[in-house]
Amino acid sequence: MHDTPPVTPESIRASLAEGLHCDVVEVRGDGHHFEALIVSREFDGLNRVRRHQLVYAALGDRMRQEIHALSMRTLSPAEWAAGQGR
Repeated sequence: MHDTPPVTPESIRASLAEGLHCDVVEVRGDGHHFEALIVSREFDGLNRVRRHQLVYAALGDRMRQEIHALSMRTLSPAEWAAGQGR
């Protein structure tokens, strides 16, 4: 029997906001599969792999133990302003 609460988009959003300086964090999902849009100045000058590593670090053990699938779009504020996230 699990004592851990179910994973929700809100709980993932809170973990991301706590671990990264985010301008925008949007998370959708069904409890098993999630999609996230994350806009952060911490992504400036980084490639996609390095950006994803920052997201995984912000989620910590949750990514290994609780979140089964997470697809993400990681953008810098300049990319977001240019419309790349829409």
